[in-house]
Amino acid sequence: MPHEVFGPPYPSSGSRELKQERAVQTRERILGAAGRAFAAKGYPAVTILDVAQGAGMTKGAVYFHYENKDALALAVTDVFYRRITQLAQAVEELALPPLCSVAELLLRSATAFREETVIQAGARLQLERQVIGVQLPLPFESYTKVITTWLTQGRDVLAHQDIRSPETLATVLVSAFFGAQHISWVLSDRADLMERTNALIRAIIPSAERDIRLCPSASAG
Repeated sequence: MPHEVFGPPYPSSGSRELKQERAVQTRERILGAAGRAFAAKGYPAVTILDVAQGAGMTKGAVYFHYENKDALALAVTDVFYRRITQLAQAVEELALPPLCSVAELLLRSATAFREETVIQAGARLQLERQVIGVQLPLPFESYTKVITTWLTQGRDVLAHQDIRSPETLATVLVSAFFGAQHISWVLSDRADLMERTNALIRAIIPSAERDIRLCPSASAG
């Protein structure tokens, strides 16, 4: 009587895809829990147990996907920068005037800092980078580059202002914005960040006043 084999000798492609999908969903749950923990408590105070409990799973399950807390911090920071990139790409697709694009990105970033945990976590981890045992991406490089590009395109509008270069202005804007979000976080849990962002745009780029009115996010509060 021939030997019967029940089921395929190797996992089917459908089974592998299902396992991969589940693994992705599990990592997303873990990163969501880690982001909430880092945003609320800061890197030094967070434990793997905090993350596991926040994700509704065991510590072992967390360690299966992430070697340690440093790996979690790096992964959350990577998600943070992907989200920042998504914001810039969404503004790019609007094809707004250059200075309007700058203002719109800053305003959308303000909304994201106020409402999105992963953004809050990523910003806090950057502040705590010296106590994290893994090298995080350099802060806000691509963000500054895209703003520099738009300011370069709007150079004619900026010509009458005493500005050394689009690069200098971009650096000032990014520094001012991320400083403003930090102060707003400390003083009001970012409740006034939109107002602070509107004020810094108008103070640093007064020639953008007309363009700001064209921003879809200009009336957000």
